[in-house]
Amino acid sequence: MTFRISLHTRFMVWITLLLVFLVVSILFIIEKREVNTIFEESKNKGLLIAKNMADRNLQSLLTFGIEDIQENIEGRIDDKLLYVVFYDRFATPVVYTKQIADRKDIFCCSNLQGNVLKDSSFSQARDVYFAKKLQQILEVEIPIFPEGSDIKWGSVKIGLSLEDMRTEVRKTRLILLLIGLAGVLLGMAGATLLARRISGPIKKLAEGTVRIAKGDFDHKISIPSQDEIGELARSFNAMSDQLQIMRERMEEAHKKLIHAEKLASIGRLSATIAHEIRNPLTSVKLNIQKVLEDKALDATEREHLDLSQEGIVQIEKFVKDLLNFTRVSELQRARFAIEQILDESLKMMKDGFQEKKILIEKKQDDGLPEVSVDGDRLRQVFCNVLRNAYEAVGEGGKISLSLSLVDDETAKKIRVRISDNGPGIPEKDWENIFEPFYTTKPSGIGLGLANARKIIEQHRGSIKVVKKRGKGTSFDILIPCEGES
Repeated sequence: MTFRISLHTRFMVWITLLLVFLVVSILFIIEKREVNTIFEESKNKGLLIAKNMADRNLQSLLTFGIEDIQENIEGRIDDKLLYVVFYDRFATPVVYTKQIADRKDIFCCSNLQGNVLKDSSFSQARDVYFAKKLQQILEVEIPIFPEGSDIKWGSVKIGLSLEDMRTEVRKTRLILLLIGLAGVLLGMAGATLLARRISGPIKKLAEGTVRIAKGDFDHKISIPSQDEIGELARSFNAMSDQLQIMRERMEEAHKKLIHAEKLASIGRLSATIAHEIRNPLTSVKLNIQKVLEDKALDATEREHLDLSQEGIVQIEKFVKDLLNFTRVSELQRARFAIEQILDESLKMMKDGFQEKKILIEKKQDDGLPEVSVDGDRLRQVFCNVLRNAYEAVGEGGKISLSLSLVDDETAKKIRVRISDNGPGIPEKDWENIFEPFYTTKPSGIGLGLANARKIIEQHRGSIKVVKKRGKGTSFDILIPCEGES
């Protein structure tokens, strides 16, 4: 059984948690910055005191006036300045306050040993058991240089009590806590006012249902909550998605039905035309061949007959393409590597590419799987697209080929992309070029790409023109890895 929380309760809980999180985060950041600021102030104060100590006792340190130094530093000791230590140039303690006479752990070692820069310093906060209680102390040490000299003469280390700083930190935290509590209370009051306006999602739900009822299935009711209204909105969205899918499928089925009827009509007409042309054409062809066997023909007559033969060959090719397009033959499937079929297609076009000095650029992913396809029919598709690219580019043009594995919505497919840098095809003709007898070229009958799409669709794949950078045309051919599916 699913536990449901009302919209009002959920709103209040989330707003309260958000406010608490934001207030705590902001206060945490402010508190850290304030603590760092207070610590830096204490550190700067310690550096000033140490600098003052060094300046006042520099002459005595140069003349080894140990007693004078001792007298000066003892007079400065109070509840804030806990101890002072002077070191010589070898980091050996020479003078220190009597309060730490038995605390070798404090005065034994200098933190600025060896050669250091004039403006260098050392500071650290440490917990020290001092005056019969554990205290937090800021230890600061600076080097001592005689005026006009770059040689360190010694250093002075002081210990400052951080009790004042801790008191300031506690005050700051208390103030920030009160501010945070006030912010949370104000936020909760605002959240209570906003929760009373939960009628907004209900209005949005009503408006959305009206639009869906009018057929606007793309409209989505945006109510992301997990309460009753949110569940109802998701149900309406799911219903509109299903209706949209059903409408798209009906439109697609309608398009396919019209396309099938068109192809059937074209097929019947084409078969009749091919039959009526082929029979007399064969007779004409045989008669021309018989006449050409006559050795009495002069060169002009023989040239005219040769031209007639070339025309007959073109007509026969047209009839053959027409019959191939209208004939629905079963695929002869076998396992092939797509790159192998593509390479064979390139070899068939090799002479033409070399003649126009066309650069062929090929890229492919490693480990492409073999697929179950009709190799001859697929080779026919590649040759057709490559021939179109060959005719589109000028001398010295470039044709790019790429093979990759892509994840489609239903299955993995191999994508073959064939691109050229020719003048390109207008975007308005991208779908029309796959229609029978439609062509953008001055020559041709417009069956090549129509036949190519038919073959690819028999393989449960797709072929289309896609956008590319720069000028030219790019064809995407998708072939399922499992051809029998």
